[in-house]
Amino acid sequence: MTQLLGEFDCKLDAKGRLMVPAALKKQLPNAENDGLIINRGFEKNLVIYPKNVWDAVVADLAKLNIYDQENRAFVRAFTRGATELSLDAAGRVLLPKSLVEYAGIGSDLVLACQLDRIEVWDKKSYEDIFDDVPANFASLAQKVMGGKKGGADGE
Repeated sequence: MTQLLGEFDCKLDAKGRLMVPAALKKQLPNAENDGLIINRGFEKNLVIYPKNVWDAVVADLAKLNIYDQENRAFVRAFTRGATELSLDAAGRVLLPKSLVEYAGIGSDLVLACQLDRIEVWDKKSYEDIFDDVPANFASLAQKVMGGKKGGADGE
């Protein structure tokens, strides 16, 4: 299973290219051969998937009943704009203009690793979402993770 870690401040160049940070590239050893997929996120952001992770997501989508209107609408919305990314010789990827505009990404952005995928955020928007972190993060953790046995520290 792919496990990505880190948060990276980056810049888009004038042509819309993103230099993939070396520390992130090390975590994606197959990206140059297998490629990456970028897509719209659930919020106003983008998500980059390693190809093997995207393939698993698509396999789950393929299990949905296409005769159900909500399923079709979800698949249509979820896959809208999905694009394969290729790293060039300099380790850059060209982000599709339509997706950059959708997410409101300016020249400063953040790549935030989230388990097996990478969220791409406009830097200001990313900082703003943490202004909305619940006042009591411990209560949120109990609500979301409270049913799990143990915990990160084994308690």
